[in-house]
Formats: sequence, C-alpha cells, structure tokens
Amino acid sequence: MGPSFDPVVDPVVFGALAAKLQAVAVQMSFALKRTSRSLYVKDGEDFCASIMGLDGLLLTAPDTVGSTLLTLVDATEAIAAVPDLAPGDVIIANDAHTSGALSTHLADLHVIEPYYVEGELVGYGWAFVHSSDIGGRVPSSISPFNTDVYQEGLQLPPVRLVKGGEIDDEIEALIRRNSRTPDANSADIRAMLAALRLGHRAVTDLVAEYGSHTFLAAQRDILGYSERRARDIFTSLPPGRHRFSDYLDDDALSPYPVRYAVALEVDEAGGLTVDFTGTDPQVSSAFNIVSKGRPHPMLTGRVRSSLVTLDPAFPNDAGQVRAVTVIAPEGTIVNAVHPAAVGVRHGSAVRVSDALGGAFLAMAPQVMPAAGSGVVVPVVVSQRRGHARGSQVLTRLFGGFGAANGLDGHDGKDNGYSNLASSPVETAEAELRLTVLDYSLRPDSGGPGRWRGGVGRQLTFRVDEDGTQVLARGLERFVFRPWGANGGRPGAPTEVIVNAGRSVEQRHRKIDVLYLDAGDTITFRTPGGGGFGDPFLREPASVLSDVRRGLVGWESARRDYGVALGGGPGTETIDEAATARARAGHVVVAGGIDVGVERRRWATVFTEDWHDRFAAALLANGVGQSPRLRDGLYDSVFGLLPADFPVAEASAEQLATAGAEAERLLVELESRSARSG
Repeated sequence: MGPSFDPVVDPVVFGALAAKLQAVAVQMSFALKRTSRSLYVKDGEDFCASIMGLDGLLLTAPDTVGSTLLTLVDATEAIAAVPDLAPGDVIIANDAHTSGALSTHLADLHVIEPYYVEGELVGYGWAFVHSSDIGGRVPSSISPFNTDVYQEGLQLPPVRLVKGGEIDDEIEALIRRNSRTPDANSADIRAMLAALRLGHRAVTDLVAEYGSHTFLAAQRDILGYSERRARDIFTSLPPGRHRFSDYLDDDALSPYPVRYAVALEVDEAGGLTVDFTGTDPQVSSAFNIVSKGRPHPMLTGRVRSSLVTLDPAFPNDAGQVRAVTVIAPEGTIVNAVHPAAVGVRHGSAVRVSDALGGAFLAMAPQVMPAAGSGVVVPVVVSQRRGHARGSQVLTRLFGGFGAANGLDGHDGKDNGYSNLASSPVETAEAELRLTVLDYSLRPDSGGPGRWRGGVGRQLTFRVDEDGTQVLARGLERFVFRPWGANGGRPGAPTEVIVNAGRSVEQRHRKIDVLYLDAGDTITFRTPGGGGFGDPFLREPASVLSDVRRGLVGWESARRDYGVALGGGPGTETIDEAATARARAGHVVVAGGIDVGVERRRWATVFTEDWHDRFAAALLANGVGQSPRLRDGLYDSVFGLLPADFPVAEASAEQLATAGAEAERLLVELESRSARSG
C-alpha cells in the first residue's frame, strides 16, 4: 500500500478552497492574456499563471486558458537561488541550467513573487510567457541548428527583477538590449507582474476568510489528495514492465535518427517509475531537455494526460509528481548538461510523449490512443522594420490527433501538445507583409483505421517583401510517421515545399532560416495521427462522410478502406457490390502497433537491443565524445545503404551487410568504453 491520505482540512472547506484557487489561477491568466502585447501570448496563449505552495509546486492550474502542460513545474531551486526574498520582490529567470529546470528554454520568461500576508509567507505567485525574442543567433531566438545555449540568447539565472515593489531598471535595460522585440518583451513582463498582483490580492482575501493555518494545511491536502488518486489509478494498471521507443528523424546537424526509449512500471505502493535508460545521449543541436532527472513537464506531461484519460475528473495540480519517479541518466537528451542548447526542447518533448503513449497503450489498449502527429511547428516570419528586423509568429501548426478505440482522432489538433492555440492568420497578415493563400485540413493525411486518425493541416503563404526570413522549428515526422494501433495504420509524413508547382520548386526537411523574396510561396503540410483498428472494419458510411468532407480521397477510400464509391463530387454514393468484393477475403489485423515501413526497415539493421547497447557505450565515453562517435559509426554503416534510407528501400543483402557492420562497430565501441572505464 502507498502512503495514506489523511486530510487535515474539513472536506467542505477543502473543496471550496481548491475551487477558489483554480478560479484565481484563471483570473490571473486572463489578466495576463488581456494585458500582453505579443502574438505568442495574446493569441497563441503560450503562457500560464497560478499559485504555488510553500514547497514550490503548483496548487492548481487554469483549465480554460493558457499552457496547462506546465502544471508540473517545480520552482524549488529557483526560489532557493535568491535568498531573503522580501515582500514586493519578484524573481525572474529563463535559464534551464541554473533555475532547476523551471524554465525549459531561454524564450520562456518565468516570474515568482513571494506572497506575504500580515508578515507571514503563505505561498508564491508564478507566471511565465514565451518571449517573441530574447536575442541570440536568429530572429525569435530559437533554431534547431544552435549548438549551445550561448547561441540562444540572453541567459537569466534567478535574479530579483522587482525589489520592494519597484522594477530594477538595470535588469530591464539588460533584457531590452538583448531582444529584437524590446517593447513587446517589456509589455509582456508587465502583464505577468499584473497577474501576480491580482493573485496576491486574491490570496490575501482567502487567508482573511479561512485563516493562514487552514490555508497552509489545505496546500498539503490538495497535493496529498492528488498523489493518492494518482497511486490508485496506477495500481489499476496491469503489472509488469512496459517499454516502447520512438525517434526523431535526425538532430538537424546530422542525418541520423535520435532514439527515445521509455519503460513504465508500477510498484506495490502505486508509484509509477518512468525509466529512460537506453535513450540516446544529448545532441549537439537544440533538441535537448534539461530535466535534472526529475518529474518534469517535458518528460511526464503525457503521464498527466494519461491520468486524465483514465480519470477525467483528475485534479489539475502538481500532487501527482509525488507518485512518479523518473530515471533519466545524466548526459542523455532527456537530462542534458550545460552548455547544451535547449531551444527546440519541445521537439524532444513531443517524441517523449509519443514513446510514453506507446508504453501506456500496452498497459491500457482499450483506452489509450494511437500516436498523434508528433509535431508542433511555430512558423516565424522576420521582416525589416526600418534599420532593424522584427519577428512575429504567423501561427502554430499542429497535425492530427491519434485515433482510439471507438473514437476518430480530432482533425488538425495533436494529443501531444494540445495546450497551445493557433494565432489567427488575419492578425499576422495585418502585422506582416505576406498573404495567406491556403490554411486548411490536409486530405488523406490521417492514418487509416476502423477509427481514422485525425488529419493534419496545410498552410501556404506568399511573402510580399524581398529578404523575408522564415523559420519553423519543430519540423519532424518526415521519415518516421505517427504509428497506428490495433491494426490501424500510420499517418502521412510532413512536407515543406518552397514554390510548390513551379519549375523552381524546392523540398526541405528541417530548416534554420529560409530567405524568401516577394512572390515566393512556402507550403507546410503536417502529419495526421495514427489510425486505430483495421480500416477494412470502418463503417462504409463513415468513409463516405470523410470523402464528402474532403478528408479522404476516392483512391484512399478504395485502397485503404475497401470502400468503392460511385457518383461524382458532391453526390458520392457507396457502391455496395464493389465494396463487398473489395473487402472479401480480407484478413483482419488486430493488436500491436504499426510503426510504418520506414521504421521496420530501420529496425532490420539497428535492433532495440543494439540501440540500448549503443546508448550505454556512448555515455560511457562521455558527453563530449558522444556526437563524434555516434556520427562516425552511422557514417560507416550508412555507406552500405541506399541514399535516404530508411525512406528508400534496401535489398536483403544490403540490410544484412549493414546490420553485421553495425554490430562489429558497436563491439569495438564497447571495448573502447571498457578500456576507458
């Protein structure tokens, strides 16, 4: 049995205080949103504000506005880094390495205010915003091609921004001088401070109403109750160790995939261990996560969403982290060390979410969905403003939701990072010199299944100014597609095309900064989610509806679903006899995960066991040596395979030769590791 939950506060008072605290968090977040300036915040809702207890964990999170993923933040180290906090002080920090992983990349500015009521510290107010620019090598600060944190912008360890109620002008001047959007940054910082003030007034009123003793006791009860409920849910899952892995296509600096391995196991006390042993070492590019090896939003956000899937009434606070243990070896991409670049940490977090999703699917196959699109792509446009260059987020692109037993996936919305909103393109057109030509759902992108994966999105815009810069971080799933489940198939891969359909058409994968001139167009097509269940079991009427809505084409209906259609566009009908013939003799596929032909080809050469040994050998040689040794081994093996493997097919002889060489080189690396150890 796990630790018992022995509430101190009367249940009625407990319920009232918990509800009022969540209302305060919502009020704080709306105040921040309404007084902010940047599109990231006011339209994209990449922000949050709430109340923390004395232990630096969130007591609640807003459920209707902002980035609810960050329920799991831990401000303990950031608060400890600034001793002797007095009434009216406010901490600011954005550096993952020095804030105890409170901030996850430099673009996220966090503020913390100690809440004193009649001289007694009763909690903390907290808020964060995603800054539109915090300096660094590229406009908007973030690029997958950055190679250390120094290239990513101004690093702010936890320091006092506000002292005794007054903003430190020197700190603010430093922030402004290091940003391409200083006015927007200053406005957004003041919006956070306004939210903190609102929260302070509300907490003062709650303490006056209930007394400080009850208010502090309620903090313990809120987190204790969530921990107990989490343990109860985990205990209901089947015993055993459930493992899954997933991949980034590459790390942007080399063409070779990056592997995320995770195992889930529940102990007798209802505690969940999340073990990332076998995950690849940190990379030289910006996909690293600084987690300090603890439960962290970027590593265990999918744990929270899975708890809510299993119990829709699960509380929205940080108590669950007390029921979760994370094993993340130092120096891996999920527990990176200084000076790792971390700007595109969300690219890794989405893939971690997919890996966790596969492990949870094994534990609860009738509840958990197939993989979502696995991409979150902020599309940033930078254009000249006089002698300077400004940048704005045009919008955020998501793909489709993974299907589940009995449910089609949501179209154009991913289940990995559903906490952010897309900016209206009309707002971007008003602020940027460009024209959006198409922003719609992408046909035939959802994974076929008895329940169809949600389709992705497609965006095409024309730039109307020479020298326009376009950035799009988070581009992924060009190679390894979102997997399907229980007979469902993978979604379509990502596409990025400049000047589609013209003689000068160019196709890209990950991009750093694209320079476009007036008249150029760029098209983004995001993946759909994986399907669930054999697609030949889908109701023909549902396939017909998909065709009429433009989500599935005629050819896909016949090929993927065995549904033959007659009529014409807008008057489609089901050809019952042809459908019966198309489905006759089909052997239903049930159970398992379909990772796609690309990953099956990959696994023929590089098995799961091989990857586990490879990761261990690289870590044994040290973080500084890992990228060189990793790329060197892959260079040798890939020389034996076709260009663009595993998208391109290889012969059985090529696969066997490459697999043997991979094993030989790994044995040599393991011997080197043993000697150096």
